[in-house]
Amino acid sequence: MTFFRFLAYEKPYIVLYLVSFLITVAVFFADSGGAGGGLAWGTVCYAFALTAIALLGYLWIRYRQTVRAIRHMDGEEDEQLSLEAEFALQRIAELKKQHIREMNRIQERQREHDDFIVSWFHEIKTPIAVLRLLQQTDMDADSLREEIAKIEHYVDQALYYAKLDSFSQDYDIQHCDVIRVARELVKSHAKTFISKRIRIELEAASLEVQSDPKWLQFIVDQVLTNSLKYTEPGGQITLSAAETADERQLLIRDTGIGISPQDLPRIFYRGFTGETGRTHTKSTGMGLYLAQQLSNKLGHYMTCASEAGAYTEIAIHFPKDHDPYLRVMQSKEGNE
Repeated sequence: MTFFRFLAYEKPYIVLYLVSFLITVAVFFADSGGAGGGLAWGTVCYAFALTAIALLGYLWIRYRQTVRAIRHMDGEEDEQLSLEAEFALQRIAELKKQHIREMNRIQERQREHDDFIVSWFHEIKTPIAVLRLLQQTDMDADSLREEIAKIEHYVDQALYYAKLDSFSQDYDIQHCDVIRVARELVKSHAKTFISKRIRIELEAASLEVQSDPKWLQFIVDQVLTNSLKYTEPGGQITLSAAETADERQLLIRDTGIGISPQDLPRIFYRGFTGETGRTHTKSTGMGLYLAQQLSNKLGHYMTCASEAGAYTEIAIHFPKDHDPYLRVMQSKEGNE
């Protein structure tokens, strides 16, 4: 930092000094009776020289302080030369903290993504290996169909996981019948119901809610797939509806192996498999996590009640006339 560049920033101080000096001279001139009063110009020049030296001394000290502050700017104890600098440093410190938090969030998101990709690769290798075995033996159509369905399920999970961050650009809230959605999914899993001899009970004819049909289908499918996975042959899955003054609910209850009390609060965590996922079947722990995340983005939410060895009941709650993105979209349309 050159001295002349420093002076450019200190112009207000220099101008203030010159104006103050001229005002002082004018006052003395007026007090001495005008131009004929015999103002001592030598005295004025002498006073100007003394004050100019004082100003230069001040500017030099100020310059040295500024240079020292710049050189030690990255130190823990920054020298603050003005109130503006103090607030600037506070703002910089806040921005650094925000940057660190954002970087931590991005890194955590990246770790989650990497973990999911690794687990996804391990999961999808199983049905592919089974298909290769079927290819080498007498291929059974039902077995082939089941393994292909597993692959499609894992691919859907990966696609919906990838769309979580851009969800607001790809949804369409409308009135839809969630019971009809569930009924279509039951038909798509008919082979599994038959092969495992699992009964399906539909206790509601219809349940109209506000949601996106495509995303809602994925959410219900994750719950239904879990119920089929953890319900023993000969069991039963029941679909029912409930309604209160504030919300409508889709209830999916199975007579499966249930969830232990210590695992129940964590079943919607990303990657959580729990005792059930470790001992009974391989699981990525992503199905219910994705279902809950998408439910929240749609303005819904999920809860679970279970008893180990007896049953599991997942409830999808639909608050009445609620769309978290509707006001945002309406405001954007209004601005356009």
